Amino acid sequence: MKEKTMTPERVHPIGVFDSGVGGLTVVRALMERLPFENIIYFGDTARVPYGVKSVETITRYASEITTFLLKQQVKLLIIACNTIASVAYEAVAKLSSVPVLEVIDAGARHAVKATRNGHIGVIGTPTTINSNAYARNIHRLDPSLRVFSQACALFVPLVEEGWLDHPVTRLTAQEYLKPVLAEHIDTLVLGCTHYPLLKALLQEVTGPDIHLVDSAEAMANITAGLLTQQELANTDGTPPEYRFYVSDVPNRFQTIAERFLGRSLSRIEVVKLPL
Repeated sequence: MKEKTMTPERVHPIGVFDSGVGGLTVVRALMERLPFENIIYFGDTARVPYGVKSVETITRYASEITTFLLKQQVKLLIIACNTIASVAYEAVAKLSSVPVLEVIDAGARHAVKATRNGHIGVIGTPTTINSNAYARNIHRLDPSLRVFSQACALFVPLVEEGWLDHPVTRLTAQEYLKPVLAEHIDTLVLGCTHYPLLKALLQEVTGPDIHLVDSAEAMANITAGLLTQQELANTDGTPPEYRFYVSDVPNRFQTIAERFLGRSLSRIEVVKLPL
């Protein structure tokens, strides 16, 4: 029986980008779910945070990053930043010549499937919550569901400080989650890519009966399905190549990235945008 030859596109990398380091939780989920896929990550560390910037500025930044990653011959783009996904997805999709996935849609789809009583909580950064993007996506899939959102501005700095199981983080989580838990939710969407690192602590605070939706895991599952459907999965079997690009402060990025990924990184390159 003749072996099926692999098209060049199959070995091309998956491109993942974020305003900083949070999208590395998506990279970690991809590494675990798709161990043969090459991955390129871009973190815009020179211009983070995006949450305080205008829609026009975020869209321009996202378009610059998209152009850079397309030049690296990626076969798929993943917007691993809730802020970018909430305001710039359409611009990225219009610019891209390859499929584009984003974390908000992935998390919303998982939440709709998971809920039993129709009450879904969403936690995220103020920009993501104010955009109402999760509620819109959930209601598009099922208008009958009720969504209760809560901005959690302090979680990102606590995660980047490495305080994943710290008393301060626990108290902060208890305060943030009080109003959401009062609505008798049975599903909670972790609507920021930093939050999966707090998953164990958040599960303790919410209790075992509430299902936590990890958008990074949901993204990895949707990516696997798309690659199979479009015959783009890398079946080469050789060890994958991981490349990391940042726009500034590579040393700080490396410290946090190794905490996020649970592995040491050797290749981090600085790229100044726009090119």
